[in-house]
Amino acid sequence: MMELIRLTKAYKGVPAVRDVSLVVQEDEYLTLLGPSGSGKTTLLRLLSGLEKPDAGQIHLNGEDVTYRPPYLRGLGIVQQNYALFPHLSVEDNVAFGLRYRLIDPVTDDSEVKRRVAETLELVGLTGFGGRMVGQISGGQKQRVSLARTLVTRPKICLLDEPLGALDANLRERMTVELRKIRATLGVTFLHVTGNETEALAMGDRMVVLDKGGIVQADRPDAIFSAPSDVRVARFVNTYNVLTGSGQDSVFRTADQLVSLPEEAHGREVGFYAIRQDSVEIDAAGTVPEPGRTSLQATYITSEFLGSRFIYIFRLPDGGVFEVERHLSHSDPVTYKGGETCSLSWNLADALVFDPSGAALETNAFKGAA
Repeated sequence: MMELIRLTKAYKGVPAVRDVSLVVQEDEYLTLLGPSGSGKTTLLRLLSGLEKPDAGQIHLNGEDVTYRPPYLRGLGIVQQNYALFPHLSVEDNVAFGLRYRLIDPVTDDSEVKRRVAETLELVGLTGFGGRMVGQISGGQKQRVSLARTLVTRPKICLLDEPLGALDANLRERMTVELRKIRATLGVTFLHVTGNETEALAMGDRMVVLDKGGIVQADRPDAIFSAPSDVRVARFVNTYNVLTGSGQDSVFRTADQLVSLPEEAHGREVGFYAIRQDSVEIDAAGTVPEPGRTSLQATYITSEFLGSRFIYIFRLPDGGVFEVERHLSHSDPVTYKGGETCSLSWNLADALVFDPSGAALETNAFKGAA
């Protein structure tokens, strides 16, 4: 449906988007994840026509739209800050694009009212049309912003961190609502976010960006289980990433040795990752069972996050190591500050990366398992 071909954009010589190529499929929810400064919002602005690329092309349904203005692209965009008109009612905000767009405006009032009513029903705001923007909640404002975009029937809906201004409970509810709305309409959603949980939960496919380039594009479960680069493992934010060097069957990190998975023996390893929820906490000096390995670390503190605890440890080199415990699996345990513990895990759960940060091919088998 949309194809990006080697898109590049720089500001005053500083690259914001580097040689990005991507195919956006019809009727899919695509999430773009990256840290601040990764180029995700710049990429969205290039797609919408608000910015022009320095090089590369954008094709929409087979047509080159690289330099076509925004109003001729047939795309919709939903901003984080809503950008609603405070002096207009909810109904008039939603109808604004229909009535005043440059190409094919809808002048029949009955048609406008019908389409606005249909769209408000779709986003769960039936009966709110007569209210002013100041009389509705933040979550309702976000739905109005979405309705204003969807009522114009765009080919693709671009969402620029649309849930960023919402509280945690609202964000979780809107995560479900957005997927439901997209599936009902069959419209392609391209959703930019800096929140890894949001990106994993919402996307049919997920693209991870860093320093203006694509690091990995795949299904969310594949990215979560088998990150192709150590940067992706860090962005997903559920891995402890250890830096060091591998030699034969062991990996040296934080002045300690941990065992490498058998398939990585003899390989050059620069990074070692283990998921926070794959780690067990034992008494200091506990010898790991066969097929497991361990590190010694000092307990610092813990965080209670409702359904789970995060136990935070410090390694001898000053690095932080986190262990996640779900309360449904075990009762919380109290540790003393400064207490040394043994942190162990199954070797089969470990991921390894070469010194450049690229995943060794052995990781891919774990993602497929």
